Amino acid sequence: MSQITSHILDTSAGKPAQGIKVMLFFFEEEKWIPINGGISNLDGRIPDLVQANKTLELGIYKLKFETGNYFLQKSASTFYPFVEIVFEIKDSSHYHVPLLLNPYGYSTYRGS
Repeated sequence: MSQITSHILDTSAGKPAQGIKVMLFFFEEEKWIPINGGISNLDGRIPDLVQANKTLELGIYKLKFETGNYFLQKSASTFYPFVEIVFEIKDSSHYHVPLLLNPYGYSTYRGS
């Protein structure tokens, strides 16, 4: 399993958000270094941002969700063209970072 996973739920539709591009970055020397990316599947999940059995170095990471195109394809306007979630990896455990999304708001938490 990937050390970092995500799940995007469109709370305005009550369904998983399929087809959202997500990029993973590492913060190093005051700049964001791209690590990998993916697109949310039919269930709104991105299960493979990091190779299975690979442990990331400790530090600060960011997930960038390209939400503008998702809402554009639904013919809906949105206040957030993208969402960035910054978090810190402090050990080798699994980090699940869900995004609850609607056109005018979002929330996140550390999942399991």
